[in-house]
Amino acid sequence: MDTVYITGHRNPDTDSIVSSMAYAALKNALGDRQYKAARLGQISDETQSVLDRFGFEPPMLINDVRTQVRDLNFDTPPTLSAAATISRAWQAMQADKISVLPVANEDGTLYGMLSAGDVANYDMTSVRNPQMGEIPVFNLLSVLEGKLLNPDGGVRDVISGQITVALPVCREHLMFSCQDSIVVCGDQPDMIRRALDLKVNCIIVCQAEVSQDMLEMGTDTCIISTPYDAYQAMRLICHALPISTICNSKDLVAFHLDDYIDDVSNTVLESRFRAYPILDENEKVVGTLSRFHLLRPRRKRVVLMDHNEKAQSVAGLDQADILEIVDHHRLADIQTKNPIYVRNEPVGSTTTIVAGMYQEKGLMPTAKMAGLMASAIVSDTVMFKSPTCTQRDIDVAKRMARIANVSLDDLGQSIFSAAFSNAKGVEDMLFTDYKEFHIAGHDLAVSQITCMESGKLLERQEEFLEVMANVRKKGKLNAVILMITDVLLEGSQLLFVGDEEDIRQAFNVRGEDNHIFLPKIMSRKKQVIPMLSALWG
Repeated sequence: MDTVYITGHRNPDTDSIVSSMAYAALKNALGDRQYKAARLGQISDETQSVLDRFGFEPPMLINDVRTQVRDLNFDTPPTLSAAATISRAWQAMQADKISVLPVANEDGTLYGMLSAGDVANYDMTSVRNPQMGEIPVFNLLSVLEGKLLNPDGGVRDVISGQITVALPVCREHLMFSCQDSIVVCGDQPDMIRRALDLKVNCIIVCQAEVSQDMLEMGTDTCIISTPYDAYQAMRLICHALPISTICNSKDLVAFHLDDYIDDVSNTVLESRFRAYPILDENEKVVGTLSRFHLLRPRRKRVVLMDHNEKAQSVAGLDQADILEIVDHHRLADIQTKNPIYVRNEPVGSTTTIVAGMYQEKGLMPTAKMAGLMASAIVSDTVMFKSPTCTQRDIDVAKRMARIANVSLDDLGQSIFSAAFSNAKGVEDMLFTDYKEFHIAGHDLAVSQITCMESGKLLERQEEFLEVMANVRKKGKLNAVILMITDVLLEGSQLLFVGDEEDIRQAFNVRGEDNHIFLPKIMSRKKQVIPMLSALWG
């Protein structure tokens, strides 16, 4: 089944990561095994500490959900070795009704591409010039369904030369070289004896037997019997060559499973091959792609968790199918092609919503998962001090803590103590929980760091402001704001660059400093963004 990716927002916080993991676990427990949690950025120190505590690995990282080659219904024809015979390749084409085959080296990497046109062109050429290059004896025995009559004599690994059909009516005019001929004959003892006397490379005896005395003469000649007649044998000999001799192995255009079809389509338009080899991450051949595969690609399927804003979502979302949205933020600008399931509730944590879904389905999370979910609720509600927190968040967190047999106070202390480190760069801390918004013509970014000792972070205020100014310039933003939310002070230290006067006005603060303290301001979505929206809206 195709994977359904459950993704939180960019620069994910603990709630975004945990709600995605918990929802994927719920879906999988109910039998929908194709659901997989994913993240759109690096794990924060806080989130990593929570995952470590309860023994979980971070979800897989994805950067883009644009359609890739791996999402196409591409062909998977047999991949033949470069040493396989032309006859074997033609049989494969006929059996599978295909006109192009990939050719691989011994290790599975790409050697070339063989088309039906290559075989036809070779056939026409060999009619006019039946001069054969080196053909492995095993190949000849295979295509002719033949038997080597003198295995003790005429020992050769390969044979080559001009193919000559020895017909009885033209015996006087028959000419062949002693060192460079492959003689095809029937029940013609005189002709066989003459060929043996001249020590030709090989004699193909069609639908006839060879006497013992002649076999004893063939010390330098390979003698093979076949049930085919002379005409069939001649054509089959031509098809005994390895396909490496006629396939296209130069100037190949190949694609990889992870290539995006936007790029693939452009390349296909610029070239005129019938089919293109597809390679995996180890450069091994896994299939072939044709133009018609690009007409109706399968889209990736996603569930948006803890966000419903395109700027916060995964890149390439317009090429994916959104199946569900589970969120606790304001409705934004996500558009879908079909009706979908949307669950948006005014609670402090998306994990609270997911926990309710467990209850509705009659399923209790494991103790470890419950501990993870309790941690996410404590984190997103700032130990229940955020104005977004509801009684439902508190009740669910307590229930999850009982299942996990952990203390909520202990969780809060460990979570917010891990929020920052003096050894961590200010840019890394700024982008840990960083979101961009578009409000009434204003493009801005608001980052939030939740901790228990904001004073230590303020010692690096100038570093933060310098990085924020660079981010503003690079992103062409009107303003960049950093909320340093202090759990103990129950408020936020606000650092900001750009639109300074508007920001001071929005929070009713005077002065010229780029730093203000906002008591009781704990929530970005419910306090900071609404105040700016009221000013600019």
